[in-house]
Amino acid sequence: MLASVRSAALVGIDAYDVTVEVDATAGLPQWTVVGLPAGSVRESRERVGAALGNSGFAVPPRKLTINLAPADVKKEGTAFDLPIALAILIATGQLTPASVANFLFVGELGLDGSLRSIRGSLCIARHAARVPG
Repeated sequence: MLASVRSAALVGIDAYDVTVEVDATAGLPQWTVVGLPAGSVRESRERVGAALGNSGFAVPPRKLTINLAPADVKKEGTAFDLPIALAILIATGQLTPASVANFLFVGELGLDGSLRSIRGSLCIARHAARVPG
């Protein structure tokens, strides 16, 4: 199943929309992150997997392809943890798409599932208010 969650990233102090897409399919369990992710974004696999498991959600043994669009702009930081987790929950049927509609999500996840602050949250909040989703 395919899921999509609205997020955002920064270039300097300017925020722009990023769509986090997750495709969950049968196959060998693995997570692949595409869309020019920096090292901290690729590491989100470990944070998100632990956060979901420690929060009581099932981490399905599926092949997960995680796309951060647009793919031509490098994504940095840990702000994609929360939208990736939400998209995985939608793609695996543990959350409904309607529960994330009309919202923009950013945030780092602790291994226990706690939400941590991110750099540039004010710029992203201003962008979310100006650009309807």
